[in-house]
Amino acid sequence: MAISRAQLVKELEPGLNALFGLEYKRYENQHAEIYTEESSDRAFEEEVMLSGFANAQVKAEGAGVSYDDAQETFTARYTHETVALAFAITEEAIEDNLYDRLASRYTKALARSMSNAKQVKAVDLLINGFTTFKSGDGKPLMADDHPTIAGSFKNELSTSADLNETSLEQSLIDIGKMTDERGLRVAARGVKMIVPSELQFTAERLMKSQGRTGTADNDINAIASMGMIPQGYRVNNYLTDTDAFYIITDVPNGMKMFTRAPLTTAMEGDFDTGNVRYKARERYSFGVSDPRGIFGSPGA
Repeated sequence: MAISRAQLVKELEPGLNALFGLEYKRYENQHAEIYTEESSDRAFEEEVMLSGFANAQVKAEGAGVSYDDAQETFTARYTHETVALAFAITEEAIEDNLYDRLASRYTKALARSMSNAKQVKAVDLLINGFTTFKSGDGKPLMADDHPTIAGSFKNELSTSADLNETSLEQSLIDIGKMTDERGLRVAARGVKMIVPSELQFTAERLMKSQGRTGTADNDINAIASMGMIPQGYRVNNYLTDTDAFYIITDVPNGMKMFTRAPLTTAMEGDFDTGNVRYKARERYSFGVSDPRGIFGSPGA
């Protein structure tokens, strides 16, 4: 269906003062605060979790050394999606428009739609990360019982809580207690907090206050003074859960985005109709390899 003169009636008549509705600013690349981006040259990417060895054992004098086995534990797959959008304009609508170049105006709108789709897809993993979106081990992205060979680890608060001093401190404590597949401690720390716009003021007070928030006690803000979240917080305007918060950790191979084909645009004219068609297209995938790369709470 092409955009015709019927959809552009006012733009075909003299006396129009302004065209508006396509000039809004947009939130750019907020997904980059969550995901590490890599390129891909295949239909999907797989990353395999490996287990190391258990704790070394004491060897008695004269006794043989003990042996341990390493193995693969689970596979994370990234299946690329093709995201595309197009529009067409009739030859007559282009000829009779009095005020602007239709193509330049609507290609900007096309870019806006493509950008918005990417940001929405990026946060879908976080929004559904406590329920339906699963990591490679079969558990939700954020859970308090991710299975390992030696037991389990958690990247979610045991008791869901809203963002406050207590819940943030407990989250950082839990991150520091993460273990690997064989139960050995991982030297993990939180580096960046991701919050919805509703929590930006709470996050600012928690991260920037010199003293403790919400108390008359003359105590320091331990989180700030210890530099516990060195990259601070970032607001993601596409998050829909108003009380959930997330902490990106320094564990490698956590949240990842693979780009299979970057954004490209194309246009062509149709000989029979004279319509001009415009298309935007890109291929990418969002996912997680090691769930230790993120910690979260869905709120109370």
